[in-house]
Amino acid sequence: MKILFAASEALPFIKVGGLGDVMGALPKELVKKGIDARVVIPMYSVMAQKMRDMCKFEKFFYFSLGWRSCYCGIFSAQADGVTYYLIDNEQYFKRGGTYGEFDDAERFAFFSKAVLEILPQIDFFPDIIHANDWHTALVPVYLDTQYRSIPGYGSIKTVFSIHNIEFQGKYDMSILESVFGIYPSQRSLLEFDGCINLMKGAIECSNIVTTVSRTYAEEILDPYFSFGLHPILEARKYKLHGIVNGIDTELFNPETDANIKTNYSVKTRGSKRFDKKALQQEVGLPELPNVPVLGLVTRLTPQKGIDLFEPILAELMEMDVQVVVLGNGYADYENYFKYCDYTYHDKFRAMIKFSAPLAQRIYAGADIFLMPSKSEPCGLAQMIAMRYGTIPVVHAVGGLKDTVIPFNPETGEGTGVTFQSFNAGDMLDAIRRAIDIWKDKEQRKAIMLNAMSGDYSWNASAEEYRELYESL
Repeated sequence: MKILFAASEALPFIKVGGLGDVMGALPKELVKKGIDARVVIPMYSVMAQKMRDMCKFEKFFYFSLGWRSCYCGIFSAQADGVTYYLIDNEQYFKRGGTYGEFDDAERFAFFSKAVLEILPQIDFFPDIIHANDWHTALVPVYLDTQYRSIPGYGSIKTVFSIHNIEFQGKYDMSILESVFGIYPSQRSLLEFDGCINLMKGAIECSNIVTTVSRTYAEEILDPYFSFGLHPILEARKYKLHGIVNGIDTELFNPETDANIKTNYSVKTRGSKRFDKKALQQEVGLPELPNVPVLGLVTRLTPQKGIDLFEPILAELMEMDVQVVVLGNGYADYENYFKYCDYTYHDKFRAMIKFSAPLAQRIYAGADIFLMPSKSEPCGLAQMIAMRYGTIPVVHAVGGLKDTVIPFNPETGEGTGVTFQSFNAGDMLDAIRRAIDIWKDKEQRKAIMLNAMSGDYSWNASAEEYRELYESL
């Protein structure tokens, strides 16, 4: 079986969010199962030079996108048994970043069409193309409207994964033909709520639509979570499947993680205290072993539940705790956490940036990990935290609900603490419960054992994907 993943990011080459993690881990796991899984991504100029040096130039050619003739360079690379193809076009990908450009519509229309155009060039016609999020939503649309009659393309099936339904690729209808090269007679595939909606087009044209957790697949049928797309998803519900993500358990492994002070395992979990001490030293907090450290590693956006902190922060700071925040995002949230750092400097630290090595040290050094997301398609941080023996406190939505089992002090079962409503008071109550568990040595031992013994690998999820592909 041959699978081609199309995505806007993938480890080890480029990562912006969780999609990059998934595209680095899932294809690798499928290859272990005997599947010829390959990945195609853009070749961004911001990609690290050492990764660019891994890439071998294959060839270049030109293809048409609307009225434009576009250069398309093909590079290839091998990583963990997976073949990666990187699409080169400096007009579109020689930028200061990856997303958020004024011409993203055109950039990712080019990329989506390039995914299909390169197939004869690389002599690889997959059984299934698996597209991901709005950046590649046009792949199944272009395949159905422009390529089906071309030899080699007719039998290709398509899977489309929604990693975050909030971002749908919405544009004015006036650019349908000039930018996307889609004829007005085909506008019904993409038109929704008075505009172009690329994700809607992918839902219409794909054979199967997946989301990254079972609960999220149910939630996006509800107007509260769907950002307007629930009528389309309800009508195409027969296509919808939820498969929870895993994490790369080789990368996120407290026994071998080179980013942390002291490595430890389930059996040597007591050594976690050295990572806590190292974290306190690094961020400049008092080295207090009996005070729980609460960690937050996140993008600072409304989706991540940042609004819940302000109503309860003063009360939280009256408790015997320390808080470490790592992340960046909306300026208002960044400024708020800077204010918290200044006001509660002996208990609160905010690093307004993103640093993967520091994130690892927070996972390892914190006692409790906060993840109060308003919505969370899957989430990886809660699974990483559990693997490192850090108690997750999560809002029970999406993948958080699917992966964190509420701890029961009576039975000693469970891996974390959950709260049901998106409410600051409920979050504070959950934090209190987590602190109580942490302070009780027997309960702390039980929850750490449960969390660190969990299977968060891609093995089971990749098997579900394999079965899904075989069904096509």
